[in-house]
Amino acid sequence: MDQLVEIGKGRTARRTYQLDDISIVPSRRTRSSKHVSTSWRLDAYAFDFPLVAHPTDAVVSPSTAAQLGKLGGLGVLNGEGLWARHQDVESLLAQVAEVAGGDADPRKAVRLLQELHSAPIRHELLAAAVRTVKDSGATTAVRVSPQHARELTPVLLEAGIDLLVIQGTIISAEHVTQDAAEPINLKTFIGELDVPVIAGGVSDYRTALHLMRTGAAGVIVGYGSTEGVTTSEDVLGIGVPMATAIADAAAARRDYLDETGGRYVHVIADGDIISSGQLAKAIACGADAAMLGVPFAAAAEAPGQGWYWPSAVAHPSVPRGAVAPVDVAEDEDRPTLEHVLFGPSEDPFGTTNLVGGLRRAMAKSGYSDIKEFQKVGLSVRV
Repeated sequence: MDQLVEIGKGRTARRTYQLDDISIVPSRRTRSSKHVSTSWRLDAYAFDFPLVAHPTDAVVSPSTAAQLGKLGGLGVLNGEGLWARHQDVESLLAQVAEVAGGDADPRKAVRLLQELHSAPIRHELLAAAVRTVKDSGATTAVRVSPQHARELTPVLLEAGIDLLVIQGTIISAEHVTQDAAEPINLKTFIGELDVPVIAGGVSDYRTALHLMRTGAAGVIVGYGSTEGVTTSEDVLGIGVPMATAIADAAAARRDYLDETGGRYVHVIADGDIISSGQLAKAIACGADAAMLGVPFAAAAEAPGQGWYWPSAVAHPSVPRGAVAPVDVAEDEDRPTLEHVLFGPSEDPFGTTNLVGGLRRAMAKSGYSDIKEFQKVGLSVRV
């Protein structure tokens, strides 16, 4: 039963929890981290660790998506980002970094990104970016918004994507509109595709269950929020306490599994996860994988050149985010993608060697794989 608190006469609110509000409770046994598997599978695609790179130009370029694939992970390219609109993207990103680092007014970098995203999406550039990832042998995933899914999906299918990600700040299975254009019906749309679809973000049990019923292979929980970067709560008043949101989506997954007689939908947590401890707690709450932005933005190969921003920062009228520096040393000291994932690490805060930290958390708690670890005990800090 939900725990309600009174916030005023006749008005109650549900008590919810962030990942930092909870801790993992180890079991009666431990095991060697050498005997722990961090692998997971989404539909026909297997990965060595449960980490997905957030689809922002600050993190995922065609080359970084290819490199993440070689390392055993998944990078999601933003199908509406700069690689779909411009040819010389690296020089444009250098301009963003220069403006962000050279002016105290954070709005200038936001305005520049808005200007760059005002260029039309060019189908041939998007297809070329997809083929770059595809030719590397990596699992190829691309994010589109619900508004552009109809237009861009045929282009992506022709280019050879493996996974389609339909992601918005907030997404639902039912969208009410009075516009002349017919809103996308996700159940019909997904049912007509031959590739698995990941959809999100959501923050509650009911919306997660409805999205699962559309036929999605995975549901994204959260809005990619990161303290000091994404401002959806400031702009829209909407926030998601991740521990509760993940647990709610996991409950929806369990009920949908019973409802369908065995169809499993993966839960992917996206928000407030920047360390291996937070990653472990997200999976302990029920996530199958986590979508990360800031930790990957810290890597030397990241296209953001030491800066991070969510894709929603470029919205033409309601930007939801900021261009923020990633807390790393000079460029030559930035860790590689491989170090971010596997170490070795000199960082005592868990922001590098993410896979090693997760593996050790699982081992110390006595669990050998991701599915088992989702059953670990949890405690709440009151």
